[in-house]
Amino acid sequence: MSADLQWFIQRYPMDVSSADMERLQLGTSQFEADRIRTEEILMPDWQAPSKHGFRPGYDAYHFQKQAAELWLRKKGLLLGDDVGLGKTISALYGLAGSRYLPAAVVVQAHLPTQWVNEYIVPFTYMTAHIVDGTKPYSLPAANLYVFKYSNIHGWSDIAGTGFFKAVVYDEIQELRNGLDTSKGKAADVFSNNAELRLGASATPVFNYGSEIWNIYQFIDKDVLGPWEEFVREWCKSGPGGKWLVADPDALGSYLRESQVFLRRLRQGRTINTIPIEVDFDQKIADDAEKLARVLAQKVMTGSFVEAGVAARELDAFARLQTGLAKAKSVAVLAKMYLKQGIPILLAGWHRRVYEIWQEELKEFNPMLYTGSESAKQKDRVKKAFINGESDCILISLRSGAGLDGLQKRCSTVIIGEADWAPAVVTQLVGRVDRPGQEADEITVIYPYVNYGSDPTMMAVNAVKKDQARGINDPGLEMPAVYSDESRFKMLAKQFLKEEA
Repeated sequence: MSADLQWFIQRYPMDVSSADMERLQLGTSQFEADRIRTEEILMPDWQAPSKHGFRPGYDAYHFQKQAAELWLRKKGLLLGDDVGLGKTISALYGLAGSRYLPAAVVVQAHLPTQWVNEYIVPFTYMTAHIVDGTKPYSLPAANLYVFKYSNIHGWSDIAGTGFFKAVVYDEIQELRNGLDTSKGKAADVFSNNAELRLGASATPVFNYGSEIWNIYQFIDKDVLGPWEEFVREWCKSGPGGKWLVADPDALGSYLRESQVFLRRLRQGRTINTIPIEVDFDQKIADDAEKLARVLAQKVMTGSFVEAGVAARELDAFARLQTGLAKAKSVAVLAKMYLKQGIPILLAGWHRRVYEIWQEELKEFNPMLYTGSESAKQKDRVKKAFINGESDCILISLRSGAGLDGLQKRCSTVIIGEADWAPAVVTQLVGRVDRPGQEADEITVIYPYVNYGSDPTMMAVNAVKKDQARGINDPGLEMPAVYSDESRFKMLAKQFLKEEA
């Protein structure tokens, strides 16, 4: 603020008392010195200070050490490194051997054991405890306490004492709804009483760009100011009363210049994206049409409350009916790969759609990894898939963020149902497009129908993708989509030959 004010006064001279000018110049000098020190961290020739806390034979990469040091310098940082670049290791390197222990690590429900068994224990000397449930109990001594987003609301009082010196939010997009949720209210207490705050996500913006304001409330409340100021300076009105960021590239640049957002991209494998129109069950479509008309009429003519309820019901109904109508066609696509012994992830959302897929694909022993399975059940599914006990995981669109290990067997993803958030698909593809993947190409199949919710969702997601692109990667154009159907056609030809 001092630097901004001094810039303003140079262009619009004002009378300033000597005491105020001295304070202004001091603040500006401190800002410039801090910027120089921080920029030095990101230079290729920067040397990381020696640290203790990692086990012999394990170390962080140079770019991960840079992220850790920038976090320690700024105290609050959004680490948006691309999927597979080791944001977990960056967080652990910042905490290991530091004065910011004990620390809280907040993760999605399926990830606590992965954090502990695959990263904390093998890489570091830090001890860890997975916090169980929402009812507080006497915590055993540990350096790291691993929470789930689903249970932090029960531990606000402990966090309010300042017991946790640092807090790491893995997949921080979980907090995109801010204080409107119990986990958001709890996270606010954790952040307010911690000296260090780190948010990690390759996809911090899931929907419209204004979500970034909520994200920064848990990292650095000052950087984007109060909500009213943020909306006035950065936003424009969007559909359904939502706020869109008017210039996502400008906001993305501002966050980088403020040194509170660090993101590095990697040269991943080729993503072969194949959209394919499939048939749908006309009977399901005809049966759904009458009820859809009634709901649509309420949306247009009902009271404010009635219209809102009807709109939500219509959205949920349309998505379900669309998924059901194309479920068998999607299963046929899956069979084309499974019959050739090619492991796949088949992503969906609705339980009734999973049931159709389970029946159609039962000869291939499909396994469920959805919101209904416990963390232990999900761990078993992951191990079974990696060990070759099944070639097919029916995975919920929103259950795979942060999941590591599937790339050891799989390079093919079928998006069997669409999602309103394009970042969900980015996260899902990131489960196989990451270090350890030996295939030269990742194949992503998008079966769609010109019916129901698919056309609308595809159009809306184009806007959301641009919002996320500008904030995440300002100045970069939307990458061209690579689509090569030759392998897919060969597979289809082989499938038809065997079915004849």
